Amino acid sequence: MDQTTKPLLIPPQFAQYAEKHEIFELYQRMLSQLIIHKPEEPLQFLIDFLKKDVNSPAILVLGPPASGKKTLSQLLSKKTGAVLLNQNSLVESLPNNMKNELGEKIKNMNLQPNDWVKIIKHRIEDYDCVRKGWILESFPESRVQSLALLSNGIFPKHTVVLTGEDSMLIERAAGKRIDPKNGEIYHTTFDWPNESSIQNRLVIPEKYSEEDLFQRLMHYNRHIEGIIDCFKATTKKINVDQPKGDVFNQILDYVSRPARSQAPITPRILLIGPYGSGRRTQASALAKKYDIVNVSTSSLIKEAIANETVLGLAIKPHFQRRSAIPDSLIVPLLIERLGKLDCISRGWVLHGFPRNRDQAEVLERNGFAPNRVFFMDIPPDSIMERVTLRYLDPITGERYHMLFNPPPTQEIRDRLTQKANDNEANIRTRINVFYNNVRHMIDYYENIGIHVNADQDPNTVFESIESGIVNPIPKSYEENS
Repeated sequence: MDQTTKPLLIPPQFAQYAEKHEIFELYQRMLSQLIIHKPEEPLQFLIDFLKKDVNSPAILVLGPPASGKKTLSQLLSKKTGAVLLNQNSLVESLPNNMKNELGEKIKNMNLQPNDWVKIIKHRIEDYDCVRKGWILESFPESRVQSLALLSNGIFPKHTVVLTGEDSMLIERAAGKRIDPKNGEIYHTTFDWPNESSIQNRLVIPEKYSEEDLFQRLMHYNRHIEGIIDCFKATTKKINVDQPKGDVFNQILDYVSRPARSQAPITPRILLIGPYGSGRRTQASALAKKYDIVNVSTSSLIKEAIANETVLGLAIKPHFQRRSAIPDSLIVPLLIERLGKLDCISRGWVLHGFPRNRDQAEVLERNGFAPNRVFFMDIPPDSIMERVTLRYLDPITGERYHMLFNPPPTQEIRDRLTQKANDNEANIRTRINVFYNNVRHMIDYYENIGIHVNADQDPNTVFESIESGIVNPIPKSYEENS
């Protein structure tokens, strides 16, 4: 396709549809399952796969004894709605034919890795695990079991490994108590029940003497690195020597983030911030590093006026009077630019628009919904300091700041000028208008909005924005709380 012959517009809905429905990730899952299972009838296999594929959670929670993995797994199951599995529940849920087949091994506690894989595979293919996802606690216990899972196509999307010093774990284990009535776990220091009736029936769990715990810790420490090596692409270690709520929040934050995908993505980035927040600087840096198009609303307006286009001529009187330019003129200008081949194929970073919720809705209705929105948060006093010390070189067009980016020579310093409207009263008015409108845009972009502290060094701000671009947006589990 030669864009020099005539303007080429590609419907932006193509890429947005693929991203919204995770088409590329779906292909990836389909191909991986084909390669693993090598079915005789691949088409029928894919049809059956698509009927049950819902991309639900698949989580391993591992940790040494007394690390709280059972309690944390229960909390995670409650929050995400995923089915909690452990070795006891897996054996209990076996159908009669499998219990008969494995009965002797179960009785002698001699289940081999392939036996466990058979049991786990049977369970996670049940309807509830397929639809809701699953959390497997305290398994695998060795590298051999880990490899058996992987070789049979059981791939966790997230592996949480709880960590802690042995001395801390032994001390914590000494206070552990179990309610024999319902299996609830309590602790003499951290989680003691209020009801005396519960207190009186609590018992010390079996195999929790210091000697037993020491042996179990040795076994765990001997195998855990081999397990982590098998799941290193999905593993996150979390230190449990901190309040339970903090540990759980870290786990939830990790499992809420989809695994980083290799699927192609076209960046569509909005930078929203008050005047003086550094949007132009960050947009320029993003465009340079990622080879995306820097779309500045003010630059588009000036170009349209300079080129004397139909829209430019209509905008010119508003621009000269420094009055607000109607959306009916701004929107067509933006739609035309965002619809060009370079924006569609390479992606874009837009700043200066939208400035309110109505404009955000118009942008989306025209097929240009962003996939990342960054709110650049900065206190008004910092804006005043930035803007009132900002100057322009009228010869080169270079921007300088007396604190952060001073002119290199006295000659340049002497010829610098400042914008006429960069006075305190005007700046405060613009700040107030922004904050009156931004709260509605925060609500509108709730699912993809990321707040960035813009009151920092530009390089630090850029790193924060970059992190938000390369990492998937976390999934919300509020509906299961």
